[in-house]
Amino acid sequence: MPVERTIPRSARGIRTRAALITAAREVFERDGYLDARMSDISLAAGVAAGSVYTYFDGKEEIFAAVVDQVQEEMLHPRLRERTGITDPRRLIDLANREYLRSYKKNARLMALLEQVAQVDENFRALRLQRSAAFITRNARMIRGLQEAGLADSSLDPELTAHALSAMVSRMAYLAFALEQPMPFERLATTLNQLWANALQLAPAAAS
Repeated sequence: MPVERTIPRSARGIRTRAALITAAREVFERDGYLDARMSDISLAAGVAAGSVYTYFDGKEEIFAAVVDQVQEEMLHPRLRERTGITDPRRLIDLANREYLRSYKKNARLMALLEQVAQVDENFRALRLQRSAAFITRNARMIRGLQEAGLADSSLDPELTAHALSAMVSRMAYLAFALEQPMPFERLATTLNQLWANALQLAPAAAS
């Protein structure tokens, strides 16, 4: 994947780059990755056709910038610090709900990333990199629960994080990208219960 150009320092350059990313998302979601053109992105952003290449080397690079922006939104870091919640069941519930809401909001782009990752090895690596952030966070949480005696200590934290994260991600894809009939509340509570069962979490009152 091409190395992204240096992020502009001037206020005008920052605004133009942000406008191009916003426009690129609109074009990609409307036309798909293969049919999207850089000229359409510059037109949607209201900038000169050649200006887009001042900020991005090509379509692959600007799509990566769009995906990176969405990843930051979906990761929801530092939940414990932001909310003050320490109960593991409530933290799992909050994390799953925030992820599902973000996936629903970004469903068209997430579906597009899944498609592109199947045919482009660079974006396959990008998708794996995006997933790794969730895996690392969840594995850290699982390990902490095990050390506190609140979860099954025989589970491998990394493999368990992979399995449970993949479950949530796949269900979000089915519900929001493929639009399978899954009421949000039922989906969230079911995923939460599966997490709790898999980890053999102590009852809420005890934890």
